[in-house]
This record gives sequence, structure tokens and C-alpha cells, in this order.
Amino acid sequence: MIVKNERMRKLCVPVVVNLLLGVPAIVPLFLAWYILANGPLAAIGWTMQDPNENDGMLLWLVIAAPVFCLFGLVWGLINAWLRRRTQVRGSRYWPVCAAASIAPFLMIFGLL
Repeated sequence: MIVKNERMRKLCVPVVVNLLLGVPAIVPLFLAWYILANGPLAAIGWTMQDPNENDGMLLWLVIAAPVFCLFGLVWGLINAWLRRRTQVRGSRYWPVCAAASIAPFLMIFGLL
């Protein structure tokens, strides 16, 4: 029991860092949802396309691609650096950190 708590305690710093990274992650996650909701999901009938969204998907991809790449690069570099310094298996580290990064988005949009 003590060993398990000690391992989980080692994840405290990465979880806090990923919660903080989750705040700016709201922007790329919202862009991803907006693109999916007005593109492929609307095409198959799962969502309703915004009636004012008639400029096509290229404009959104031009706006969203740099945001996705920049955030992904920052998130990946910080987590790779933290992963090397955290004495926890990768199979435990990556899912916990990904969930911590998505949590602020889910809280704001009421999905959690």
C-alpha cells in the first residue's frame, strides 16, 4: 500500500503541470470540436452545421493547424522532459497526464 501511494505521489508534479497546460489547451480542443461538428460529423448527420459556416474547411484548417502544432509541440516537449524525471512507468504516466490536460476543457464545457 505504501509503495502504491509513493508511486502516485510521484505523479503530483506532472499532474499539476498538465492541469496548467490544460488551460491553454481549451483553444485547440475547442477548435477541433468546432471543425468536427461543422465538417464530418455534420455530413453524417450527427450534429447540425452552423448556418453561418459556409466558408469551407480550408480556412479553419489554416487557422487551426498552427494552433494544434504549437500546442502539441509544447505539450510533448514538457511531458517528455517530465517523463524522464518521474519514476513511474510510461503506461501509467501518459494516460494520467493526457486526462489531466483534457480536464479543464471538460469542466468548462460541462462534459465532466
